Amino acid sequence: MSVTLLAGSATASVAVATETPAAAPAATVAPTAPVENLIVGYKSSATEASSNTAAADDATAKGKKAGKKTKFDRRLGTGAALVNLGGATAPADAANVMAQFRADPDVAYVEPDSRAYAMAVTPNDTEYAKQWDLFESTAGMNVPGAWDTTTGSGVTVAVIDTGYVAHSDVAPNIVAGYDFISTSSEARDGNGRDSNPADEGDWNATDGECGVGSKASTSSWHGTHVAGTIAAATNNSKGVAGIAYGAKIQPVRVLGKCGGATSDIVDAITWASGGSVAGVPANATPAKVINMSLGGSGTCGTSYQNAINAAVARGTTVVVAAGNSNANASGFSPASCNNVINVASTNRAGERSYYSNFGTIIDIAAPGGETRRATDTPGTVTTPENAILSTLNAGTTTPGAESYKPYQGTSMAAPHVAGLAALLKSAKSSLTPAQIEAAIKANARPLPGTCTGGCGAGIADAAATVAAVTSTTPPTGGFENTTDVAIGDNTTVESSITVSGVTGNAPATLKVGVNIVHSYIGDLKVDLVAPDGTVYTVHNRSGGSTDNINQVFTVNASSEVANGTWKLRVNDNAGGDTGKIDSWNLTF
Repeated sequence: MSVTLLAGSATASVAVATETPAAAPAATVAPTAPVENLIVGYKSSATEASSNTAAADDATAKGKKAGKKTKFDRRLGTGAALVNLGGATAPADAANVMAQFRADPDVAYVEPDSRAYAMAVTPNDTEYAKQWDLFESTAGMNVPGAWDTTTGSGVTVAVIDTGYVAHSDVAPNIVAGYDFISTSSEARDGNGRDSNPADEGDWNATDGECGVGSKASTSSWHGTHVAGTIAAATNNSKGVAGIAYGAKIQPVRVLGKCGGATSDIVDAITWASGGSVAGVPANATPAKVINMSLGGSGTCGTSYQNAINAAVARGTTVVVAAGNSNANASGFSPASCNNVINVASTNRAGERSYYSNFGTIIDIAAPGGETRRATDTPGTVTTPENAILSTLNAGTTTPGAESYKPYQGTSMAAPHVAGLAALLKSAKSSLTPAQIEAAIKANARPLPGTCTGGCGAGIADAAATVAAVTSTTPPTGGFENTTDVAIGDNTTVESSITVSGVTGNAPATLKVGVNIVHSYIGDLKVDLVAPDGTVYTVHNRSGGSTDNINQVFTVNASSEVANGTWKLRVNDNAGGDTGKIDSWNLTF
């Protein structure tokens, strides 16, 4: 079976008050912007250090000396006093008040109550404004909102593709990969498998060269485009920004002239996830995420499924492109395999891209763009600004100068989700592949446009998903039970939450946050039981030998009265592994 690619500011710092005067540099700090409050630390021997009345009198007196109407506001957790200057005060006037405090031997320090800001500012990459897929509110993936929390550091993403052609906007994030193309003529590098995953080009010189119906084509440099979407260097004043720009890319070459063989791809999946492949050195940096923007016709074969199952069991999340045939994805592989995140493509309007595969097996949609409309002449490029801009190469056959170019395809949608998976794994390293998939689906937002045939849970939302997996408390409107309930072998246990004060029925998007500690979640069936006894299954013995369930599920409970006793029911269906319900919550 041959497989082809699927593309067409400073923070505030508060010191603890001590008997020692402030160090000289700190004592001479002057405000450079308008100031509303000052933070004053008194020596512990001073009356003002423990008496709010004394601190209030002192603030009023010192403000009067400086010609300002100041007042004591409150005591900080450190014991320091917050002094209000009566509104935004010019730096020079604030400095005069500060001078009055500094002159007092009972004051250990005084400093402006300065502002802190989110560090994830708009990237300075020169082409970032063209990356609508990251930030536009209609159909973008809301990526910048996730960067305050995580950029993917500590995670390696394997791009199983055409390999990698050197590009300065990706190079800082490249780790050693491998070339798995076993046939020398297809590899175009003079040998079979080797440790150099360089993309030698996948051009076809003539029509029919790769079988009946194949067309002559130039090299795609497809793997480099995918890699840039996932982890292009960011804030480097050039090119594009990567979704998980703190992550590393491991190029794994399987596609060359006329595509790639299943046997090579299966070995690549195994190696990339940390498994052993005969004759190939061990992977020194196993990937926690695999992106496969490739596929062919036919349902998932046993070879693919076995390799994917083993990769997931090792803790690697596998993301695949749904395919570009405007057909049901169930007829394509590896899109139809189990244990993968199957990604459909959406356009800039938030509709299913005209070419994208669809169906009930789609898990999620993400921006894949459109370089032309469905009614435009095939092969034309009429709306390049509506496609996905990423790193590329200008060579038509062999590598030339590095470049950037917009592509369309589910090949472009999949790396958006692979990048998000890397962000999640970096933000919370304990997440399993099943938990990552569930979190992405539970926190997706509806397509603003149409998707005939089915596009999964909606458009992936990076900020919402990262926020969900890193939250330690239920959102506003939530009810929680934190009492531990032991889960023994071959037992069924329950934990209850009594809901009151909620009007009407539960929502169609009832959020069920589940934190179960267990050493083998493949043993577990987890149900939400409504007050009337209706059962909603949220986890059904998936995840294999991975441990712990820590994710938010979405349940359509709109037919249920909200108030009453809800239960989380957990059934352990095997021996040898136990655990507990650590906590769970409901958000209406």
